[in-house]
Amino acid sequence: MAAASHLIHHEARKVDLGAGQNLLFCCDCLDLLAKLNDGSVDLVYIDPPFCTQGHRRRGLDQAYLDQWPGGLDSYLEFLNPRLEQMRRVLKPTGTIFVHLDYRAVHYVKLALDKLFGYEHFLNEIIWSYRTGGVSKRWFSRKHQTILAYAKDSKRHKFHVQRNGQFRTDGLNYDEQGRPYKSTRRGRLYFDRRGPILTDVWEIPFLSTVGRERAGYPDQKPIKLLERIITSCTDPDDRVADFFVGSGTTVLAANRLGRRWLGCDINLNAIKLADRRAKAESVP
Repeated sequence: MAAASHLIHHEARKVDLGAGQNLLFCCDCLDLLAKLNDGSVDLVYIDPPFCTQGHRRRGLDQAYLDQWPGGLDSYLEFLNPRLEQMRRVLKPTGTIFVHLDYRAVHYVKLALDKLFGYEHFLNEIIWSYRTGGVSKRWFSRKHQTILAYAKDSKRHKFHVQRNGQFRTDGLNYDEQGRPYKSTRRGRLYFDRRGPILTDVWEIPFLSTVGRERAGYPDQKPIKLLERIITSCTDPDDRVADFFVGSGTTVLAANRLGRRWLGCDINLNAIKLADRRAKAESVP
């Protein structure tokens, strides 16, 4: 189990990630990123504002304005320098996952193509769910998008993931419980761990009364973050979330034995992430 977190409000010096401790910062992530060394992080996951142009609840009965006077242009002016710094702090084997929805994802992808290089684009992951309201004017919007880019697509870490059941007619099981299908050439065996995951992930959205809920409306399921972290890191690697929110990323990293770094400008979010991480670390 990873060590308990340290709540740090501001840090004037360079941030040393070599000591191995887990860290939380309450500040603008651009300020923190400027203090991190090149190539110091193995994985970056961010769930930034979505450019809703509205008033969004941000957790613990706090709220923030996700409004950009210049529309998408000013939103991208905010996000681009932060993405640039995130690329800088990634190791050559590192990967970044940027979590967005339909409002800005296409524009951010163009920015990421320019910043990372189109050849280092890995996936457009569709997180699909069925909960929430329905529409009678268009198909109900029941997915969000996660863009994945490697610092270097020839060197990045990736571990194949398996999940679910094979959707194959006539599937049988032998005496050892191995799944197979009978063919003219004999038995065709399938991996008992299940099929290899694709880029469409069906993971339920968190219910408002679900046990996993921590009082943060934009909270993401821990299963989602565990899948990302497991796929692109090894034990003791450093995972960073620069819009940490409720702390789901640091909690997932904690469970998987990864070191982590979290940042958010909302002090209540940082306190919640710290509390969740410390509770997870109790024997």
